Amino acid sequence: MSRPLRIEYTGAWYHVMNRGGRYISIFEDKNDYSLFLDILKDTIETFHIKIAAFCLMQNHYHLLIQTPESNISRSMRHINGVYTQRFNKLHGYDGALFRGRYKSILVDEDSYLLQVMRYIHRNPVTAGLTDKFKYPWSSHKAYLSNAKEWGWVSKDKILSMLNRNKSLQKAVYKDFVNTPDNDDFTAIYKKRKLPVILGNEKFLSNIKDRYFKNKRNIEIPESKILVPDKSEIMSVLCREYKVSLEDLKVSRRGQKNEARDIAIYLIRQIRSDTLNTLSGEFNLKKDSSAGSIVDRVKKQIQTDKQFRCKINSILKKLNMSY
Repeated sequence: MSRPLRIEYTGAWYHVMNRGGRYISIFEDKNDYSLFLDILKDTIETFHIKIAAFCLMQNHYHLLIQTPESNISRSMRHINGVYTQRFNKLHGYDGALFRGRYKSILVDEDSYLLQVMRYIHRNPVTAGLTDKFKYPWSSHKAYLSNAKEWGWVSKDKILSMLNRNKSLQKAVYKDFVNTPDNDDFTAIYKKRKLPVILGNEKFLSNIKDRYFKNKRNIEIPESKILVPDKSEIMSVLCREYKVSLEDLKVSRRGQKNEARDIAIYLIRQIRSDTLNTLSGEFNLKKDSSAGSIVDRVKKQIQTDKQFRCKINSILKKLNMSY
């Protein structure tokens, strides 16, 4: 099996995750957590990466990393490799510790950086491990402290995005992380296959043009799960049903528009667009109309084999599978 493509460039941001093989614990005691943090600090010094957020859970971890020297692969190989060696030596184990190399999502700084940071810091809260952000093994405390011990956490970028006034940054940060992630955002992380890129349409288009345009004959497994933009989804539906974009978006009382309904369903499922956005895009009078359409298509997929095959055919044209 070929390795997944890693998109690397100067200044790129990544949400990096990994978990223990067979969901085993990768941190068995406090010494393990401290060891991992020491390795993160060493990696910052050696590879000049920036770590803006982290959360170490018992069987997995989350990191928000920026790479000024476009070296995410080398950096993560160092982190995972050194930790595995030292963990095994401490506990008398051998063999692989992690499920795989690691999962990484390229993050659009302008659109999603703050949300990813919040998702990482809220991980223990969401998991029910704490209700007041008292979890000791995350960078949440670094954002509320000026202590030198947290100097290795690159928090200035995040805080300045929240508020340029330094005297207000901590308060604004607390309000931000205390606000739960919206359902559309958390739905992204509940998918069986995580996207390779998390960004707006312009960001996605730029990355696709830069990294995927001339790779049709090269096996790139992860490129198959790049999130297609709305225009791409609608174009496929227009060709499939031989209708214009205007006809696709038309909404006439009492008349069924299957192409439109499938477009709404796919955009909602693939891109997690809000019902409000979809209602505006497809000229629906109520947000609830978009929700009803999504539910109706979902039910038809479950009960109608021919319709399910049609959806699968459309997804294949989007380089996805149902």
